[in-house]
Amino acid sequence: MTEKTKGKERKHNTLITENSLKFFENYINNPSPTGFEWEGQRMWLDYLKPYVDQTYVDNYGTAVGIINPEAEYKVVIEAHADEISWFVNYITDDGLIYLVRNGGSDHQIAPSKRVNIHTDKGIVKAVFGWPAIHTRSKEKEETPNLKNIFLDCGCTDKAEVEELGIHVGCVVTYEDEFMVLNDRYYVGRALDNRAGGFMIAEVARLLKENKKELPFGLYIVNSVQEEVGLRGAEMITDYIKPNVAIVTDVTHDTQTPMIHKNSQGDLFCGKGPVLSYAPAVQINLNRLLIEVAEKNSIPFQRQASSRFTGTDTDAFAYSNGGVPSALISLPLRYMHTTVEMIHKEDVDNVIRLIYEVVLSIENGHDFRTFSK
Repeated sequence: MTEKTKGKERKHNTLITENSLKFFENYINNPSPTGFEWEGQRMWLDYLKPYVDQTYVDNYGTAVGIINPEAEYKVVIEAHADEISWFVNYITDDGLIYLVRNGGSDHQIAPSKRVNIHTDKGIVKAVFGWPAIHTRSKEKEETPNLKNIFLDCGCTDKAEVEELGIHVGCVVTYEDEFMVLNDRYYVGRALDNRAGGFMIAEVARLLKENKKELPFGLYIVNSVQEEVGLRGAEMITDYIKPNVAIVTDVTHDTQTPMIHKNSQGDLFCGKGPVLSYAPAVQINLNRLLIEVAEKNSIPFQRQASSRFTGTDTDAFAYSNGGVPSALISLPLRYMHTTVEMIHKEDVDNVIRLIYEVVLSIENGHDFRTFSK
């Protein structure tokens, strides 16, 4: 496959197979809101099972594939499975529905969006209503906020809404689906962070297909409830008790309007994985990531994350007396919207970097004494 950039052709020698891409599309299109990740986790495990020796699912839905489950030394590669969504909070007498967030849902993008309300009777379609421009005050326009955005499912009163199976606590997800933009970007909702779940599954596939034998146990972890406080990672790290954790999540591409590079950094889609500097990132493990990237000519970028990374890295790092942990981030545009964008080459390079790092870790490696 080729693409033309500034008059030159560049080839994509992608690691991703046609079957893998089909899984990725189906996985992104399947809703997995925080607290209700089960269906997506089953889909992910079904894809992963041929490449691992054992699987495990905990009480809240975090899914794990394990290679060499009997090994004492344990390495985790991790992503999170949940997506932002909404909860039904109040149904008016005239059949309109008001919401509260489930995770970091952006109220400003909601008006005119189509949604799915998940009920015991199945999916109910609805839309975020918004007054027509002709009817709004030109002197003082209201902006969307949690007090004025609402759902309309075509009902005339509360009883009709409830007959559809809708009640307080029903979860609501956006309808937007996966697409490829300009043969360069994957676009969709919930790329934060089911793209991560896809990439760690691809690492497992490559290890199996390339017949690589690992001297330690590898735990491929797809955690739940990251969007509400890293809760799934907190639970699973206590269960696994890993020796090393490599987390992948998304970070902001800062090249679009209204983003300030002096506070958000200077990061690009298409220029490679992002390696973070933060207290939770163990410095010697991070050095290993950099060495592996340089040795294998994998482009990478750097990001300073200050007090915390805001990702599952923090949960793994500060568990079990301290677990050497590092973060490999995928640059993404328009986070927490329905048109999140990631670059194909970055996806390939994150997969390559995690794969090569896994192969470079020695059994029993003590990162306290590792040095260049």
